[in-house]
Amino acid sequence: MSTTTDRDAVAGQLEPFRRELTAYCYRMLGSAFEAEDAVQETLLRAWSKFEGFQGRAQLRTWLYRIATNVCLDMAPAAQRRARPMDLFAPGSATAPNLRQLEENIWVGPIPDGRVLAGDPAEVAVGRESIKLAFVAALQKLAPRQRAVLILREVLAWSAAETAELLDSTVASVNSALQRARATLAETGGGPDGDVAKPLDDEQRAFLAKYVKAFEAFDIEGLTELLRADVSLNMPPFELWLQGVDELRAWWKGFGCGCRGSRLLEVRANGTPAFAQYRPAEDGDGWTPWAIMLLEIRDGKLAGIGNYLDTERLFPLFGVPMRLTADGTPV
Repeated sequence: MSTTTDRDAVAGQLEPFRRELTAYCYRMLGSAFEAEDAVQETLLRAWSKFEGFQGRAQLRTWLYRIATNVCLDMAPAAQRRARPMDLFAPGSATAPNLRQLEENIWVGPIPDGRVLAGDPAEVAVGRESIKLAFVAALQKLAPRQRAVLILREVLAWSAAETAELLDSTVASVNSALQRARATLAETGGGPDGDVAKPLDDEQRAFLAKYVKAFEAFDIEGLTELLRADVSLNMPPFELWLQGVDELRAWWKGFGCGCRGSRLLEVRANGTPAFAQYRPAEDGDGWTPWAIMLLEIRDGKLAGIGNYLDTERLFPLFGVPMRLTADGTPV
């Protein structure tokens, strides 16, 4: 590429693919931050090799080939991200194990705006395939099986297209897809919970009840919204809890620091989510505590995931790092 104009023109052709590539890399890697790194590397490689590309394949297919190779390099089989409930037995609210593990252990959330776009039908499918339960289930697959399942089942690529992208055969792709499906079936993996619809009045009313009860720290009001098998987890802690009684005991005990919190609505992983702020230690407003994802099933709260990496997650979600005493963002 000989001129700045040429380089800018190439970048302009590549940039429209950023969002869908981010969604693909996120499903492959289970981390918003690793996905962004992978997409940046993908676009850089494509930009640097664009002269040699010369339209020999469709640009989208070529970019997915590069992205797949980047993700396979970043996703060694020895380290697969997970959720606490995938790794440990449920703990006790009265004697919690609060050991923290490294960030690279955990599947993390991603803002909807980074990965969802298109017509309503495409967005609905996209929401299902970025649900945390599904992304966590994908991490149980070998990396190439993961790529095959995403390309075939989520992105609706043909077996021939997938084989060409992976430098494989149709028979090998079909075999990998069968093994991937069997693994997900054995582990119970797949999208879970009710699909979040932005204009669903019933869900809006339910979430309003939740926010009111949580900000008032009305524990009995909160427990009325829970399914009997509800779970609570909070990476980077190993701890996760299951059952209404455990969550009630948590909020009355170790979790009482959430009293006086404020919630700001965000969108994450196709599910209702909030940025949670706890009262500031200096008494002046509120400071970040977690990005909170809610799983609603059959009109009840089935899961609460609190992700505590606020220094990176709050900027990722575009929410302020402090609220003043009158609730004004800082």
